[in-house]
Amino acid sequence: MKVYRLVRECFMNDFSGKGASLFGGRWNSIGTEIIYTASNRSLAMAELVVHLTLATLPNDFYMLEILLPSKSSKKKIDPIDLPENWNAFPSNNLSVKIGDDFINQNKYLLLEVPSAVTKGDFNILINPFHKDFKKVKILSAEKFPFDKRIFK
Repeated sequence: MKVYRLVRECFMNDFSGKGASLFGGRWNSIGTEIIYTASNRSLAMAELVVHLTLATLPNDFYMLEILLPSKSSKKKIDPIDLPENWNAFPSNNLSVKIGDDFINQNKYLLLEVPSAVTKGDFNILINPFHKDFKKVKILSAEKFPFDKRIFK
């Protein structure tokens, strides 16, 4: 399976989850290393642009295409199992606990979680501490120009 991740040029070689640990996110607390990816390119873009404006949009983004091992261990979180406001901003403690537990238990390589940005789509979180992480491969990194009309 392939997944996608938009990154700034200076972070293209940092595939560790350390960036997510600095600030925390919807599915991890500060200090928990986890790698956020999306099931398709459009979702990777949508997940990023909700945090930017045209004035703050850097011009050095790259789309990473990542190959996951064909027999990856995976846990899936179904939106029906989450509380009504799971996708509120800022995120709530339940989703953060789910991601932290996923890393701490170290049972699965992947955690499939619903997107808070586009209903019906899923993000794939990668555990950089799992024994199969070494099988995850970055296939390509291509310059990704944003269409400025998104920010009208």
